[in-house]
Amino acid sequence: MGGEPDARPSLRAARPLLLVVDTDPERLDRIEAELERSFGVDFRVRGELTADAALAGLQFAHELGQRVAVVLVDHALAENERAQILEQARTLHPDARRALLIEWGAWARRTTAAAILAAMAVGDINYYVLKPWIERDELFHRTVAEFVQEWSRNEVDNLREVVVVADERSPRGHAIRGLLVRNGIPSAFRATGTPLADLVLRELDEPDPGDHVLVWMPAIGGTLLRDPTDAEVAEAWGVRTTLKDEQREFDVLVIGGGPAGLATAVYASSEGLSTLVVEREAIGGQAGTSSLIRNYLGFSRGVTGSELAQRGYQQAWVFGAHFLLMREVLKLDQEGGHFRAEIGDVGEVRARAVVLAMGVAYRRLGVPALEKLSGAGVYYGASVSEAHGLTGLDACVVGAGNSAGQAVLHLARYCRLVTLAIRGKDLSASMSQYLIDAIDAADNVVLRTSCEVVDGGGDGRLETITLRDRTTGAEEALPVDGLFVMIGAEPGTGWLPEAVGRDRYGFVLAGTEAAADPRWTLDRPPQPYESTVPGLFAVGDVRCGSVKRVASAVGEGSVVVSQVHTFLKGPDG
Repeated sequence: MGGEPDARPSLRAARPLLLVVDTDPERLDRIEAELERSFGVDFRVRGELTADAALAGLQFAHELGQRVAVVLVDHALAENERAQILEQARTLHPDARRALLIEWGAWARRTTAAAILAAMAVGDINYYVLKPWIERDELFHRTVAEFVQEWSRNEVDNLREVVVVADERSPRGHAIRGLLVRNGIPSAFRATGTPLADLVLRELDEPDPGDHVLVWMPAIGGTLLRDPTDAEVAEAWGVRTTLKDEQREFDVLVIGGGPAGLATAVYASSEGLSTLVVEREAIGGQAGTSSLIRNYLGFSRGVTGSELAQRGYQQAWVFGAHFLLMREVLKLDQEGGHFRAEIGDVGEVRARAVVLAMGVAYRRLGVPALEKLSGAGVYYGASVSEAHGLTGLDACVVGAGNSAGQAVLHLARYCRLVTLAIRGKDLSASMSQYLIDAIDAADNVVLRTSCEVVDGGGDGRLETITLRDRTTGAEEALPVDGLFVMIGAEPGTGWLPEAVGRDRYGFVLAGTEAAADPRWTLDRPPQPYESTVPGLFAVGDVRCGSVKRVASAVGEGSVVVSQVHTFLKGPDG
């Protein structure tokens, strides 16, 4: 691909920087040596003894357009000096990973622990790093390597496994970009007319695509797609969207590939049940769009929704689960003691039991002027891939749940101003406290309560929205470049047969709710996640009364498999 496009290509092509700040010269030398040993070929390692020198280095790198990958700051620095360095790193180099350097055992000191927790709560650091205490300290190297990998995934200038070239205003280009991100496929977007796009087009010997979308896969033999469908993108990447004729009967059909569906697939396939998962959009569902989930067990630094989903997908695949992505179940009925599902562009499959794990979809705003701009500045869900394109611009997030909070904090890394608009009076009833604290601490986030979006517009792309105060009725035009809507939850169960009981909102009745429905006719009561149709189960957000959290969805997906086994043991379970 050649050097990075810039008026100063030699500077942009310089190796990314790993910056270390430690007040002790001997310790600093040791840390620099360890970093040079593992990362010196691909990264520049620079150590500074003072806050002033570190601040000057960050400013200089910013002015020259040099990339900063990781910033490690000694906890022994004065609190105000630490804060200055971390704030400047976050402002000038938003993709850089930031961490406090601490001595072994220092976590037991109250002051150190308090500093770490406070800095993480407000987003000043991503985590802490234990200083190397011996040569080749593998824990130190592994921690920094994870930071480098996280930075590399977000760095927009890096050549990625998949590159999308399209007009910046192309809804289809942005849709493919979002599809790749949600499915955990490493990718980069190159807007036509920019130096980065020109580099790609020269490499491919292609003219400007105009209104068309190019998808180039340099990691897959240089495959080049023009205006591909979602399924064509998936197939080119090696993700199956069809079934062989002999693969038409399964023990369990899982409809939906979010956390609940993935957990079901892992446990069902690991216990010897032939399992098929059908997902119409992207692995991970709504959770897959989350920029950072910090309260999921086992991920102390947090984990992106797409990474968590990809780990679940790979785990289920290793156990032998089959997946059909970008496909939708159109019809479900029963014949001869089996369930029969009609899948779009695939045909019929049969299963002995079915688990509904479709999750929910965000409600539409219902504002015609904004619906016309869907994909052109208006997005339903937390489109993580759009954040870089909004650098220095203004965005608005509508919603009061955890996903909305995560989106706000991710956008705040790049945007000049992020407005969070909610219908209620505060966030306490619907959002986790750690997110509320981080939002309160963010200087470039404004919370607008008791309001709703009622209008908006723009010339081919979003330029403004109108907020209405729900108390006074007053309306205000707000200039924004991106609107991210995460309100309500619609289960999308209208296609299910009448025999499947649902509440007035469309959520599937299961367990005691199913037992109270006249459609349940067996002498035995339904199992906790069993619907009004024996052998048809519902887990996760689509189930009536479920807790709308990733961990609970995973729990339900794992537990339901034992109930599937019980059902499969006999004609009536």
